[in-house]
Amino acid sequence: MERVELETELERHHADAFGWALRCCHGSRMAAEDALQASYLKVLDGRARFEGRSSFRTWLFGVIRRTAAEQHRSSRVSRLLPLHLLDGRSESADSRIDPATAIVRSESTRRLVAALDRLPPRQRDLLHLVFYQELTIREAAEVLGVSIGTARTHYDRGKKGVRKLLEEEEQDV
Repeated sequence: MERVELETELERHHADAFGWALRCCHGSRMAAEDALQASYLKVLDGRARFEGRSSFRTWLFGVIRRTAAEQHRSSRVSRLLPLHLLDGRSESADSRIDPATAIVRSESTRRLVAALDRLPPRQRDLLHLVFYQELTIREAAEVLGVSIGTARTHYDRGKKGVRKLLEEEEQDV
């Protein structure tokens, strides 16, 4: 794929890619922006190559997931170093409210997000890809690097888990 085509595809999928990066970075806007930028650089400089074995979007989400995981691992190491105290960045420094934050603030979405957060990570990620990113279960399996059968199992268990958690919350109110 030529650079112009890559740039066009990245631009076309940017909003969804940011939503997925936000999910991969556990809601940290700053980490999501860093992971997304690093992913785009990998794509544009050729370290990540689209070979057409899946849709561009599915492939891109896989690149973002792996990049976010790499950055998370490296950030754990850097937290052990005393130099991290000198880093003046703060999550609260960016006070702009983005659309994702506005949605999360609504009550029904808050309940759903809380229920999703209580699911095992693979179920949570799979449901996010299918419902928020509108991928098929097969595409989500490719992004997560699992078989289609495993993805279907996690999808089914995840939906049942969310339903049960929401019903329990309703009974407690």
